[in-house]
Amino acid sequence: MDFGKLSKFDVERVDFTLLQDNAFNLEVLTGTKSTKPKIWIGCPIWANKDWNGKIYPFNAKNQDYLSLYAKQFNTIELNVTHYQIPNEETIQRWMAETENGFLFCPKFPQVISHDKQLQNAQELSQLFCDNILTLGDKLGSSFLQLAPQFGPRQLPILEKYIQSIPQSLKFSVEFRNEDWFKNPTIWQNTLQMLKSYQVGTVITDVAGRRDVCHQSLSTTTAMIRWVGNEHPSDYKRIDEWVQRIKQWLDKGLEELYIFVHICENTIAPEMANYWIQELNLHCNLEIIPPKFLPKIEQMSLF
Repeated sequence: MDFGKLSKFDVERVDFTLLQDNAFNLEVLTGTKSTKPKIWIGCPIWANKDWNGKIYPFNAKNQDYLSLYAKQFNTIELNVTHYQIPNEETIQRWMAETENGFLFCPKFPQVISHDKQLQNAQELSQLFCDNILTLGDKLGSSFLQLAPQFGPRQLPILEKYIQSIPQSLKFSVEFRNEDWFKNPTIWQNTLQMLKSYQVGTVITDVAGRRDVCHQSLSTTTAMIRWVGNEHPSDYKRIDEWVQRIKQWLDKGLEELYIFVHICENTIAPEMANYWIQELNLHCNLEIIPPKFLPKIEQMSLF
């Protein structure tokens, strides 16, 4: 993810401390701990040859990657749908190649969100929604990433668009324009509107834009896009997040999606594994971690 990306030098100067929870969270979380929260952790891609010999067999081919990925993680941030609406054949292949209990989290097409900015996109939206809904039990929460120039003045456009989406399609909204976060009243009104339609927020934790790591919930589902920097601070950041998530779970968070981005994603499996390890330890969860090939076997190539 290039959004909010900084150089290693600039990362050194960033204060990654999480903001305090938005007061609106008190209107969303019941205060009663969920007995069986649903936790989904994955990466933004499944095809990465650097994972061969790590979490994939050494001789894994491109056509093997999705089925192998789905044996290691329980969800995927499905960015391919941002660039092309999948057809029935593609969706059937995805379903056939993944385990039961695996969830796809599709990103709304950029032709809708960025090119048309949610206007005059009825046919494309219907096609997208109809197609991804055929994923059935393998459809997780989708997410709508708003264009960088899409600001608070366009809130009525966003609400009208949300009204056009089938209620059976669960999704969250990622806000990128800085103006959403500059005026607390505007942001609170936005959260209230999202809550009224049971639409979630995407929290993006990235070095160069700390405002989008807003700690605001509009439903009992949280979606976190976490972006690492291959820097020692990555682990401390995850540690702090785990404690925040523990608080949310204790207060009634019912579902959590975490998508782990880091540079070229070469070490995304290791960082996702650290997330899982710490969540299991501190939140009394039983998330199944990825299985890594023995290090001695990884070294055998050389």
